[in-house]
Amino acid sequence: MRDAGPEPLPVDPDVDLHAPAQRSELRRAPWAVLGAVSAGGAAGALARHGVSEAFPHAAGSFGWATFGINVSGCLLIGALMVAITEVRRAHPLVRPFLGVGVLGGFTTFSTYAVDVQRALDAGEPRTALAYLAATPLCALAAVLAGVRLTRALTRPARR
Repeated sequence: MRDAGPEPLPVDPDVDLHAPAQRSELRRAPWAVLGAVSAGGAAGALARHGVSEAFPHAAGSFGWATFGINVSGCLLIGALMVAITEVRRAHPLVRPFLGVGVLGGFTTFSTYAVDVQRALDAGEPRTALAYLAATPLCALAAVLAGVRLTRALTRPARR
């Protein structure tokens, strides 16, 4: 028996607004979707702010709190996508609330960019470059790890 190769990454069923079914869903319940994203975004942003306040860093140093927020958020996004697309069909507002809202509000690539600029302004180009390279690489690896770990943990439920 030949191995079919690695499983493809999960595909979010809500990403193609050119699909008539998805456009009509947004027309049917735009306020519910916007409310879910807004409430989740507020919760995620508050969590991010709490972590950032608990672990501050100097302008020229590596932004470990922001780095940890982005990497852990990406790990959870990978896990969430498997959970709601492969393990169990979720309520239509779960992805907007958790994925776009909570995890979108929690992760902060704008702060990452500001941290890189601050490190450069503080005369720490090596720190800036390390942070600039490490964040997207580790974030992408975290998404993949979240996908693979969740698939491994839920294999019986997905069969």
